[in-house]
Amino acid sequence: MLSVTAHVARRPTWHCECCGTPWPCPAFRTIRLEPAALIPVLSSLLPDAIRDLRGCPEGPEPSHIVRRFLWFLPLTGEEARAVARRLR
Repeated sequence: MLSVTAHVARRPTWHCECCGTPWPCPAFRTIRLEPAALIPVLSSLLPDAIRDLRGCPEGPEPSHIVRRFLWFLPLTGEEARAVARRLR
């Protein structure tokens, strides 16, 4: 059985320590938590992720980072941009 607790983010690349894919990785996304439990944790990481990844060559746009971290919310592109602007 795969333990998702080993699937944590490595800064400043924001790749998974365990599998090396962009974090939150597919294994982390299998955690069965309610959005109400995930939102505060992931939202607290977003400003650092935006800061770290925005300056990388060919790094994702802040709105893409928001959608990546909040994959379980049906955010439109405009909503994700608004969240990213607020978190910078």
